[in-house]
Amino acid sequence: MGWRDRYGLRRRRRGPRVAKFDRSATDEDIETLIEFAKTRRGVEFYVEPETFATETTAVAVASDGEWTRRRVGSPAVIRKVAGDLALPVYDVQLTGYPARMRAYNERRRQTDSEEPA
Repeated sequence: MGWRDRYGLRRRRRGPRVAKFDRSATDEDIETLIEFAKTRRGVEFYVEPETFATETTAVAVASDGEWTRRRVGSPAVIRKVAGDLALPVYDVQLTGYPARMRAYNERRRQTDSEEPA
């Protein structure tokens, strides 16, 4: 059969498919999360899974719902950062996002729509 599959439709793939990320996590990404956590109250980290286009990310959410998202490369990285800062870290697939984050987004949407053009 050579390079064709059983039905002659596709070429055989050699080796595993490798996801091509838009960019990798950097030290600056991690430093941004650390700075956010140090300058806000009640910060918790939420780990988001890797996708086809983006490495593992973490969302830092403050007690007022303000948040930031950055690439972290792997869940182990943000768990280490959270441990060093004595802050909790959650798997967003298990816990979901906190309600205060949605409330913060809604407050921002309302504020943005009230601004004059």
